[in-house]
Amino acid sequence: MTKIKVGILGSGNIGTDLMYKILKNDGNMELAIVAGIDPQSEGLARAREKGIRTSHHGIDAIMEDPEIKIVFDATSAKAHMAIAGRLRAAGKMAIDMTPAALGPFVVPTVNLNEHKDAMNVNLISCGGQATTPLVYAVNRIVPVHYAEVITTAASLSIGPGTRHNVDEFTQTTASALHKIGGATITRAIPVFNPAQPPVNMSNTVYAVIKEDFDEETVKRSIESIVAEISSYVPGYRLKSAPLVDYRDTPWGHLPTIVIMNEVVGAGDFFPTYAGNLDIMTASARKVGEVYAQHFLEAKEEVK
Repeated sequence: MTKIKVGILGSGNIGTDLMYKILKNDGNMELAIVAGIDPQSEGLARAREKGIRTSHHGIDAIMEDPEIKIVFDATSAKAHMAIAGRLRAAGKMAIDMTPAALGPFVVPTVNLNEHKDAMNVNLISCGGQATTPLVYAVNRIVPVHYAEVITTAASLSIGPGTRHNVDEFTQTTASALHKIGGATITRAIPVFNPAQPPVNMSNTVYAVIKEDFDEETVKRSIESIVAEISSYVPGYRLKSAPLVDYRDTPWGHLPTIVIMNEVVGAGDFFPTYAGNLDIMTASARKVGEVYAQHFLEAKEEVK
């Protein structure tokens, strides 16, 4: 089977876990290189053990290979902003895993097909990947007036980059809940839990509804999208059945749909409690597969 060459930029924890996921799923992507800037990084050493070409010359090494069509950027927002133009000029599609958000937000189960021709897409945040589809699942049945999500992750799974970008996390997640999820008013709240042993990632979604709706239809919509996500994030699941609770809100006494879910990591590189990181790399792999297929189909059309 013909494959599309891809590269991973960033040899830290995110890039390393993504490498294992791509290698584990023998699909339409050929991992051609893992590039970083630290020659002594564990990620580069692990890539070499797997027989993957490595470089500590970062983006320059990726640019040297014209056959690499898709680049997963697992660096930082500042670094991505500096290289995005070079990737575009070289005709390389960028899957941005940083908060840079230069391209459209994508969630595989919701809007990926709408952006197949985009040369730069952004994966929002771990909370965005976990909760935006749940809000969307409700909104496609009945309009969501207000959506609030609380994302809890183990403190040990939160690196310095995320801690320095908490504001960006809340802003981009809330924006995705509106732009992709469809809610009119949105709010995102991250919680870093220092408990020992570390807790799994969990999310609570509150969706306030102003109109009449059929509860069973909404619940089936939620369960359907959870099943779709679990096809590429196996540890993604509901903690309990969605419930409807009438609450006093600024807009009156209205029904609030409460959804609680949990994400357990696959354990490819991260510990299983780091589902917040796992959902990002699993989503990136899924997006990469869809774009690789798009490139392959375009090749066939040219023939």
